Amino acid sequence: MLNEERVILMTKMEVYEENEGKRNVQIGNYFRGDYISLHILRSVISGTIAFGILFALYLFYDFEVFMENIYEIDLMDFVRRVLIAYGGMIVIYGLISYMVYSYRYSKAKKSLKKYYANLKKLNSLYNNEQQ
Repeated sequence: MLNEERVILMTKMEVYEENEGKRNVQIGNYFRGDYISLHILRSVISGTIAFGILFALYLFYDFEVFMENIYEIDLMDFVRRVLIAYGGMIVIYGLISYMVYSYRYSKAKKSLKKYYANLKKLNSLYNNEQQ
C-alpha cells in the first residue's frame, strides 16, 4: 500500500533533482576554497581577455592619432596607466566573482543539506513501514 507522505516526499525530491539538484551536487563535490578559487581563476582569465580586447579597441579606434603622438607621449607613464587600469579591473572583477561564487556555494550547500535530510526522512519512512 502506498504511503501518501512518502509519495509526496519522493515527488518533491525528484523535482529538486531534475531542476537545481544536478548543479548543486556538482558544486557540493568541491571544497569551498577549491570551488571559489577555481571560479575566480576562470574570472581572472576571462577578465584579462576582455581587457585585452577593450585595450585593442581603444588603440584601433584612434590608431592614426596614437601613432602620430607616439614619440611625444611618455611611454612609461602610458604603460603604467594601462597596468593600473588592468590591475584595478581585475581586482574589482575578482572581488565580485568571490562574492558571487561564495553565495552560490553556500546556497547550494544549504539546499543539499535539506535534500539529504529528506533522504534520511524517506529512509526512516521505509524502515517504519517495513517493521
